[in-house]
Amino acid sequence: MSDSMRDYVIVIVKLVLISSVAAALLGITYIPTQAQMKINQEIARNEGMKEIMPLADSFETVYGEKVIDDEGNKEVLYYRALDSSGSVVGYVFFRTEPGSQGPIDLAGGVDASFTTLTGMKVMGHGETPGMGAKIVEPAFRDQFNNVAIADLQLSNKGGKIDAISGATISSKAVISGLNGQIEELKSMV
Repeated sequence: MSDSMRDYVIVIVKLVLISSVAAALLGITYIPTQAQMKINQEIARNEGMKEIMPLADSFETVYGEKVIDDEGNKEVLYYRALDSSGSVVGYVFFRTEPGSQGPIDLAGGVDASFTTLTGMKVMGHGETPGMGAKIVEPAFRDQFNNVAIADLQLSNKGGKIDAISGATISSKAVISGLNGQIEELKSMV
């Protein structure tokens, strides 16, 4: 075997060895990382619910009939927001709505009489930084605090919500997602 051929084989062996070690390390870290991501998502969900439904002391999960995974977990339809005496003060929901650049994950809260949106939080999005991504900023988000459901439209359509300049599609997606989920929720409660 010539020197150049031997060098070639050595390089190939080294690349295979490095790739194997990298794959093993990724495999070892994948499961604990996925478990931690689930924990972090649950913490963010709970904090989001408390933020958009501040009158609630606890939340009761309402499940549907649809099984969503191999472990037999059922689909979460919504959450009942309960005060300290156990009375329903409202409902919290989560919805994914198509945005300008990708899905927008929303959380919303509505009072028990379905007259007022108590708040909204964007849990995740893929909107354009500096434009559509402004849906997470307080200037946009705070417009949804305690707004009448009847006024949950853009101001140019007669509602109380001002669109983000240059990001009308993202603004419309948030409003559409909230209105759509509120209508679905009314039919379930």
